[in-house]
Parts: sequence; structure tokens; C-alpha cells
Amino acid sequence: MIKTRCPWCGDDALYQRYHDHEWGKPVHDDQTWFEFLSLEGAQAGLSWITILRKREAYRAAFAGFDPALVAQFGQRDVNRLMADKGIVRNRLKILSAITNARAFLEIQSQFGSFNDWSWGWVGGQPIVNHFEHMHQVPAFTPLSEAFSRDLKKRGFKFVGPTIVYAHMQATGMVNDHLMSCYRWSEVQQGGNFDSK
Repeated sequence: MIKTRCPWCGDDALYQRYHDHEWGKPVHDDQTWFEFLSLEGAQAGLSWITILRKREAYRAAFAGFDPALVAQFGQRDVNRLMADKGIVRNRLKILSAITNARAFLEIQSQFGSFNDWSWGWVGGQPIVNHFEHMHQVPAFTPLSEAFSRDLKKRGFKFVGPTIVYAHMQATGMVNDHLMSCYRWSEVQQGGNFDSK
């Protein structure tokens, strides 16, 4: 049976796997939140598939995206990362991941978890959109603008409204699968039905 997917993932197997198993599935684990936040920041100005292809290298380079470990990175780590051909070697993006890890820990300390704080932005439930065409999907929303401002106020970098909205889509805060996509209904019921 042929599955109808959101057209943005095209025919690329890696992109399709990401679409089928992760994109739009509600996240509830702090380390996964930090990974998505870091990867979304790394993606700024680039295509998402570029970052997906480097994801394993990023996990190795950034201590499995453990924010407590990344927050301790110093100049030696920055030098190591700048020499790592497996990731995007942009000094500002590398420094932002370290800065963001420290701000991430502050949110955990203040609110108990980044997960609880993030879901508070949408009242604890995903926003379910009913888009039929890709041109209807926004690049950002008033909510992502407010979320972005708050993140920046807390010291986060590379968290503009567009990046934040992409982050919200990826982590399931927003269900922006098209209604014609088989995942639109699945992610609303927990998102785990597509096993392979």
C-alpha cells in the first residue's frame, strides 16, 4: 500500500524515515528536546536534510546531546568541534549550542524540566492544524514569535521565530502534517503506529 506523505520529504529514504517516525511526534524527553533545539540552530540557513545527514556526527561531537555535558564544554572543545568535518563548522553555531546548553539547564532548574516548560506554551497539548496544501503552512506564528522572544531573553541563541516554529513542528508541539498525510491522524494518537 502506497503511503501519502507530506511532499517536503520527497523520495529521500532518510527524509522519509524522519517524517514517518519523528517529525510531529510529541517529544517528552529533555535530552531529545535539547537535540532538536541544537540541530534546528545548526540548520539555520541550510536545508534540514543536510543536518539530518550529519546527525550521527553531531551526536558524537556533542556528547549525545546531554545538556549537562555540553554546558561544560570549553575552548578545547570548541577547537575540536571546529576541526570536526562531520558537523557544520560554524563558530557562532558551535558556541550557541554551548550557550544554549547552559540556558537549558537554567530552565530545568527553574521549572523542573524543559519538557514541562515547553509544553506549557501550548497548554500541554499539541496544536492541531488542518492544512491541505504546503503553501498554507506558515514559516512562523505569533506564538513562535513569543516563544522566540522568551528563549532569547533567557540567553538562547539561534532561536528566531522561524527556527522556533520549525522546532515546534518537529517536536510535536504543532501537528503540521497535511491532512492528506497518513501521519496527520497518527501523531494525534501518540504517533507510534508506523513501526517500520
